[in-house]
Amino acid sequence: MNLRVLRIELRRSVAPWAGAVVVTSALAFLYLVDASWWRGTTAWTAQWTSLAMWTRSLLFYLWPLAVGLGALQGLRDHRSRMPELLTTTPRPAWHRAAMLAGTTAITLASAFALLILVGGVQVLARTEYTHLGWLPISLVGALFLVAGAVLGMGAGRALPSVLTPPALAMGAFVFTALMHMSLGRTETTTAAGVSSTEPNRVSLLSPAVEEVRDVLVTLSASVHVGQTIWLLGLAATGFALLVATTRRARLVALTPVLAGAVLALLVLPSDPRRMYVLDEAAAELVCDGPVCVTRTHRARLADLAGPGKEALRLLHGALGDRAPVSVRENTAVLPDGAMPQWSAQTVLFDFDDGVIAAAKGEELTRALIAEAMVPGCTPVGWSSWGSEDFAQAVAVGWVLGDLRPLPGTESARLRSEVEAETRPVWKDLTALPRAEQLSRINAMRAAALSCEGRGDAFDALSGGASR
Repeated sequence: MNLRVLRIELRRSVAPWAGAVVVTSALAFLYLVDASWWRGTTAWTAQWTSLAMWTRSLLFYLWPLAVGLGALQGLRDHRSRMPELLTTTPRPAWHRAAMLAGTTAITLASAFALLILVGGVQVLARTEYTHLGWLPISLVGALFLVAGAVLGMGAGRALPSVLTPPALAMGAFVFTALMHMSLGRTETTTAAGVSSTEPNRVSLLSPAVEEVRDVLVTLSASVHVGQTIWLLGLAATGFALLVATTRRARLVALTPVLAGAVLALLVLPSDPRRMYVLDEAAAELVCDGPVCVTRTHRARLADLAGPGKEALRLLHGALGDRAPVSVRENTAVLPDGAMPQWSAQTVLFDFDDGVIAAAKGEELTRALIAEAMVPGCTPVGWSSWGSEDFAQAVAVGWVLGDLRPLPGTESARLRSEVEAETRPVWKDLTALPRAEQLSRINAMRAAALSCEGRGDAFDALSGGASR
C-alpha cells in the first residue's frame, strides 16, 4: 500500500474516526474518572508494567467499539450499492480487502500507541526502572484492536445490515463481560476457608486483563503466545469474510477462528498462578545493609534505609534475640483471598500498605515497627479495620514508650476510636513486670505472624492468649 492509496482510503473510510474514538475515549476515561489507576505504586503512570496493564484493561470497552466500527466500515460497499460493480473489475478481491483492513489496522494501532506514549512520557519522569518486559502486553493489546476491527469488517460484509454494527459491538461487550464475571472465572476456596474467584483459561480469550493490584505482577509468555494465536485466527477469519463472495466461502472462512481458539486453549495456561506471574527482574532486591527494596522501587531506598535501620535497632532493644534482623519489600504474589505469609526474622512491607504509604521520615520508623510487630492477616485483595490496627498501635507504643496514632490514622473519628480501644490496654500492659510484658508481646507476635486467628493478637496484649 503506497501513501497515495493510504490517503484515499483514509478519506473514504471510518478508520480516522475509529482511531480518534479509541484514543480520546481512553484518555477521557483515565483522566476524568478518579479510580485505582491513579493510586499507589500501581498507578498507570508510575511504572511501565502498570502502564501496559491498565491500558490493556481499557480494552474491556475499546475492543467492542473496534468491532462495531469495523463492521460499519465493512458496510461501505453495500451502502454505495457497488458490490456487483467491484466483482467485475480485474483487481483481485484480496487486494481491495487488504487496503481496507490495512488502513484501519494502521489507524487503530497508531491510536493505541499514542495512548501508550501519553502515559510513557509520565512514566519516564517518575521511575528509574526502565525495561522492555511491558512491550508484549501492549503489542498484544494493539493486536486485539486490529483483529477485532478486521473481524467486524468481515462480518459487516457478510451480513450487510444496519443492525450488524450495533449487534456486533453489543455481542463483543457481552463476551468481555461474561469472561470477566462468570464464564471466565472459577470459584475457589483458600486454605483459610475464604471463597474467591480466579480467572480460568477461557478468560484469556478476552482482551481485558485483571485489575492491577501489584506492580510486580505481569503476564506470562505462554499467555502472550496463546493470545497471539487466537488473534491471528480472528483476523484471518475477518479477512476471509471480506474476500468471500459465496455462502460456502463464508462458512470456510470460519475455520481460522475455530482453529485459533482450539490451538490457543492448548497453549494458554490453566493455572492462574501461571497466567499472572512475578516479574523476577523487577522483583530483584537492591539493598543498603539490612534494608532492601525491589529494583522497581530502588529510587525509594535512600529514604527508607535510615528509618529501616533505626527500626531494627529499636526492635532489637525491645525484643532481644527474637527481633527481626532485616527489612525487605514483600515480593510474594498470592491469589485473591489467600492469607499473607510473614517471617519473624524479616520485616516485610508493601509501599501500598496504608501505614507505610502515609509515613515520612521519623514516622516511617514507627510504621516499620508496626509492620514488624503486627504485620496484618487481612486476606489478599481485602481491606479491614479493627483489632489488628489496635494491636499495632499498642505494640509500637510499647517499643517506643509513647502511645500515639499510627501514620494513616488521620480522621478525628478514627483517632478517638483508637485512643478509646488502646489506651486502657496499653496502661495495663506497661503496669506489668517486664517479664510479663515481654510474654504478652511474644504471644501477640506469634498470633500475628501465624494468622490463625485475626483477633488473637489484640487479645494477647490483654492476657487472653498468654494465660
